[in-house]
Amino acid sequence: MPVHELAIAESVIDTVTERLPGAKVTCVRLEIGALSGVVPDSIRFCFDLATEGTDLAGARLEISEPPAQCRCRGCGAEFQPDGPIVLCPCGSPDVAVLSGEQLKIVSVSVA
Repeated sequence: MPVHELAIAESVIDTVTERLPGAKVTCVRLEIGALSGVVPDSIRFCFDLATEGTDLAGARLEISEPPAQCRCRGCGAEFQPDGPIVLCPCGSPDVAVLSGEQLKIVSVSVA
């Protein structure tokens, strides 16, 4: 079992139950950026296990995975990187990550 993703799933569950104590949660929507280092399939697996016996038991988990967006400090080009190693198409490693590192709860639905 992926320990990193299990800790994240437990943190999501704790956050939701603290903000909505006693509510019957039916769906949690997360946004996991392409450069966050978090594996969405592992989060799904861990979420199902970690919600057993909580107010979130049986809740759906919906995950959106927005792509990363970067800007080269050298040539000024904006681009989407091909993978976790961020290089501008011009070859420069001097880039600013504009988006793609986020991991956030977007919304929660209750019955």
